[in-house]
Amino acid sequence: MPLEPWEQEVIDRLKSRGNLPRHVAVIMDGNGRWARQRGLERIHGHQEGINSVRAVVEACGALGIQVLTLYTFSTENWKRPRREVMALMRLLIQTVQNELDELDRNNVRLRTIGRLQDLPRYAQRAVRKAIEHLQDNTGLTVVLALSYSGREEIAEAARRLATDVLRGGLKPDEITPEIFSRYLQTEGLPDPDLLIRTSGEMRLSNFLLWQLAYTELYITDVLWPDFRKKEFYAAIEEYQRRERRFGMVSEQLRTRKKASDSELVRSDYWAPAHNDGNPANPR
Repeated sequence: MPLEPWEQEVIDRLKSRGNLPRHVAVIMDGNGRWARQRGLERIHGHQEGINSVRAVVEACGALGIQVLTLYTFSTENWKRPRREVMALMRLLIQTVQNELDELDRNNVRLRTIGRLQDLPRYAQRAVRKAIEHLQDNTGLTVVLALSYSGREEIAEAARRLATDVLRGGLKPDEITPEIFSRYLQTEGLPDPDLLIRTSGEMRLSNFLLWQLAYTELYITDVLWPDFRKKEFYAAIEEYQRRERRFGMVSEQLRTRKKASDSELVRSDYWAPAHNDGNPANPR
């Protein structure tokens, strides 16, 4: 489906700047408030929010973003009224089934984190079937956090790591943050570069607590059902304006970038000419 002129212009501008996030995580908040403001039941807010999910998935694909993680259903959400929980499960199934062909056409893969086994069996089957159907795709990876708890993920990783230590497969002094990350459910994925939270709430809500250590946070008052492509591109533009220091100061980052650029120039200049294998032949 061709992009509208305004969107193509925005995408070209964002891509030309570089510094696009590899991994965007989203806390999709405000569905209930959106419905309440309109005198509707909460489920109508969740239903409208599916259109926002579709828009953000399309925007990520257009920008070439590698991973999009959506906080779909937390372990705390089980405390909601049973009627609402069951409606959310039905909506999950309908969405996965209805969007499957479009996701496949756009080369999207699907993955989950959390306790999928907590979901009703019919919901588990629908999600697993979709994952299997899309498993050979190589484009955007959409990660659904289902029955997810950041604290529980860390505790589970610690249990698995402790088991390996007891079995002699790992020594305590070999444990590093990088080693620990391999025991998390997000193993193999880059940590999020950008976290978007809608509805203006200023908290992480037990989401990706380990992985968000150096993530840029973008909080918007826009409620999730109103969050579409223009709002997403605005978040990306804000991300591009920021300087990610990772504990360093600005001068260090500039020095490192100059050194990196200089190394690229040298390696390009001294690359073998005509593939003759002689590094002494500059181009």
